[in-house]
Amino acid sequence: MGKVVLVTGASSGVGRALCQRLLQEDAGLRLCLACRNPRRAEAARAALLAACPSAQVSVVQVDVGDLRSVLRAARELRHRFQRIDCVYLNAGIMPNPHLNVRALFSGIFSRKAIHMFSTAEGLLTQDDKVTADGLQEVFATNVFGHFILIQELEPLLGHSDSPSRLIWTSSRNARKSNFSLEDFQHSRGQEPYSSSKYALDLLSVALNRHFSQRGLYSSVACPGTMLTNLTYGILPPFLWTLMMPIIWLLRFFANAFTLTPYNGAEALVWLFHQKPESLNPLSKYLSATTGLGSSYVTTQKVDFCYLSLKSQHVSQPPGPSRRGRRLHYRLSQWLLPLCAVLAQRGLPCEPASGRGLAPVSKNEPVKLQRFPQSALGTLAPRRVAKKRRVAKKRCLGQVSLRNVPSRRWLAW
Repeated sequence: MGKVVLVTGASSGVGRALCQRLLQEDAGLRLCLACRNPRRAEAARAALLAACPSAQVSVVQVDVGDLRSVLRAARELRHRFQRIDCVYLNAGIMPNPHLNVRALFSGIFSRKAIHMFSTAEGLLTQDDKVTADGLQEVFATNVFGHFILIQELEPLLGHSDSPSRLIWTSSRNARKSNFSLEDFQHSRGQEPYSSSKYALDLLSVALNRHFSQRGLYSSVACPGTMLTNLTYGILPPFLWTLMMPIIWLLRFFANAFTLTPYNGAEALVWLFHQKPESLNPLSKYLSATTGLGSSYVTTQKVDFCYLSLKSQHVSQPPGPSRRGRRLHYRLSQWLLPLCAVLAQRGLPCEPASGRGLAPVSKNEPVKLQRFPQSALGTLAPRRVAKKRRVAKKRCLGQVSLRNVPSRRWLAW
């Protein structure tokens, strides 16, 4: 029986190209497209079956920004499959992007011009909003909805005979400077997309550390700069067409311009064929292209400790320094409990299922678990109490209490 692969955001862009490439290499896969729009999902399924008639392609409707939709989709997937071998956590949004014209003209003649264009650092701002569940929309869609999906699918993931994979679609735009544990939903900033992608990087490291021993591995990949619906929201398509000669020239100096979703899926497909135990959990795997358009994969250290980021070929993955290990454990292990706190407060009320987070029933007040000591072990003792107070205060202010009938759940 072929492997079962679940892809969120598979109706267009890099998600659809990823599905196309996976079926081209192995038509025996059981592919499930998890999409928000059923009509577009069926159109993508029809196109995939037209290219590969013998393929097994199914569709499940899910809006990862809506927690109730995530729970419904997870319930359907548990009934449909006995196991899932690989989950591509690809769905994401960048709502109402605005080009920072001042940053554009100030940086275009600077030494960092190529880096600025290849990562969009400082060029884009977004207008975020709050969902019906009381979460920031970008954080809920790019990070938290996927986190809940993983927790709900936990019985299908990780097997003693064959490991399962989580592969996140991250971004070169993920920057530590835009992320704060005190405001990890980025409710007070203007770059929620960058913050959410950095949170995604941290969460992947934390999940890999907590679940790799039971056969569940997590990795992050970046598809590069492509012309998709996401980029067309920044500038109209005709402007991208006019800029194409300049972009082709920049490819000789920066490898991030993959341009097409097919090229952007290079790292995502490459990760699917690797043994997860051999991958460095502190590395981000990047799709890249040469000046002539050939695709390849590079690696980049996740920016845990303000180090300069240097790409190198995947055959030589970078090893973390002692300081890097200490900082990444601190950050990643704090983010996982914080997401669990949000899950216990923000999930729609359902009976406890015995899996993962175990959401509570309507008549039972939510009780929060104390942060595990292992997550605090790397902090100096004098700072532990302060960090707990700050994290608790910030977490409690981020999520609506509409599903919580009582405030007696503060069990620290």
